[in-house]
Amino acid sequence: MTIRSMALEVLAAGLLTTAATGQTPHKIADIEYARVGDQSLKLDLYQPATDHAPLLVWLHGGRWESRSKERMPLAALVDHGYALASLDFRPASISRFPGQVHEIKAALRFLRAQAARYGYDATRIGILGESSGGHLAALVGTTNGHRDLEGTLGEHLDTSSDVHAIVSYFGAANLVTILAQSTPHGIEVRTPALKRLLGALPEENEALARLASPVFHVDAGDPPLLLLHGDQDAQMPVNQSLELQGAYESARLDVKLIVVHGVGHGDAAFFDRDRTALVAAFLDAHLRPRLTSEPSVAVSRQ
Repeated sequence: MTIRSMALEVLAAGLLTTAATGQTPHKIADIEYARVGDQSLKLDLYQPATDHAPLLVWLHGGRWESRSKERMPLAALVDHGYALASLDFRPASISRFPGQVHEIKAALRFLRAQAARYGYDATRIGILGESSGGHLAALVGTTNGHRDLEGTLGEHLDTSSDVHAIVSYFGAANLVTILAQSTPHGIEVRTPALKRLLGALPEENEALARLASPVFHVDAGDPPLLLLHGDQDAQMPVNQSLELQGAYESARLDVKLIVVHGVGHGDAAFFDRDRTALVAAFLDAHLRPRLTSEPSVAVSRQ
């Protein structure tokens, strides 16, 4: 057994799920983080037993259009000692790009400004998301301080929206290439979703598609990135994660890609004990670096 696999077993043993503990993380529901006209934008905050826990922000998937903050599969990370905010943001059909990014960055500013009130540590924040939420997490994380994507929502415009670690579960990375990489099923799913997000197909407005693509924002100051993707994903091509990995490697940034073999889009395997242990180790290394002395994830494929 290697040192890494031994460390993984120890960490996995410590990641207690709610089913194992019989406990539910303390949840404060429906906290308003901003308003758009008469519409309230809200989040749910899950708090661990400890004070001053590092903060994670979770972005649900749903083709930029459906699902809600109720979809939060990371309770094990709360048990592991992280506070976690699960966000609602308006669907792309109402909040066309860059509207959703503006809303997420407003939530980050709110969460950082309210850290003392709720008792978590917002000096270093991790952002995580699945599918379209993974795309948004990577885009928000690679555009720290980007003037065109900050927006003017919320009451804390002088507060930073920066994040310090990114985890993208089977997310898009390059909206210019995604359709060319897709299966027929993927094209059927992604074409209307991209039209809602951008207001046009990528080839009809390539400049906007590039602005909405994390691969074109990667630079030397970007936070560490962990990617998880199934090699049988018929909806979101695994090449999307490979492209973002390549952009990070070209910039000599910290990136890990976990390819889960035989797994498709959104499979429960992404949130099982082993994968969650890898995510927790990555987050510990970059949000709580004093707790670990070795690199968080030493695998590129699985």
